[in-house]
Amino acid sequence: MSEEKTQDEESPEEKKLNLELKKAQASKLKAEAQKIQTEAEILNNQKEKQKVDIEKLRVLLEKDKVSLKQSKISLKLKKLEYEGEIEEINLRNAKDSKNYLYRFNTKVSAESVRECMETLTEWHRLDSECAIEVIFSSPGGSIIDGFELFDFLQDLRYKGHHLTTGTLGYAASMAGILLQAGDVRWVGQQAWVMIHRAAFGAWGKTYEIEDEVKFINRIEERILDIFTSRSSLTKTKIKRNWDRKDWWISADEALEMNLVDEIRSKLPEHINTK
Repeated sequence: MSEEKTQDEESPEEKKLNLELKKAQASKLKAEAQKIQTEAEILNNQKEKQKVDIEKLRVLLEKDKVSLKQSKISLKLKKLEYEGEIEEINLRNAKDSKNYLYRFNTKVSAESVRECMETLTEWHRLDSECAIEVIFSSPGGSIIDGFELFDFLQDLRYKGHHLTTGTLGYAASMAGILLQAGDVRWVGQQAWVMIHRAAFGAWGKTYEIEDEVKFINRIEERILDIFTSRSSLTKTKIKRNWDRKDWWISADEALEMNLVDEIRSKLPEHINTK
């Protein structure tokens, strides 16, 4: 007979213990199932949180892209603004006044002389050592006003400015004298210099006219002194050529007589390239 007890032979205590054991195992399994479910829920929540974080990151990236695009647009606008400012500055710097070049292209009068002197005085005060260039294209005019400008130009030379004078078109009469005021004098290839005797209108009593003639003669001596001191001309040659006429001098002749130091704006075809 087997020593093992059948189920019917288990005592009530054993049945109770087995039942409690089964309940404990069931509770354990249930707890483990709940734990697994909780862990699954935690994992799911983490996944959802990751999705949210990814979405936030995507939104931030989009925001950064928009911000970067706006920054690029702002930089382009700034660049265009700076380029515009630079172009404006370059245009200003390209002007004659910024390069201390004055174009005297009218007759010599009190008004034109005053305007020229005011401009050159301003340049002197802005830069006491700047090189100044005055280009004449003038039929001449008032001798007295012209001598005022001539002395003013000499004063600029004494103060240390290097003065260049030139002519395009023509420098006639008083303008031809003013051309002699520069440290360096030049003439355009197609330009002309014209010299003639001083002219004044004289009227009144005989002695008044005689005084006027004496004054004109003294002025002519000043003109002769300027031309002879700045050229190879003699007073005799000047008087012979300007007596009762206008003496028109070409660029080549002016250079030959040392009335100018150089000829500019020659035709390339006329330049000796040998």
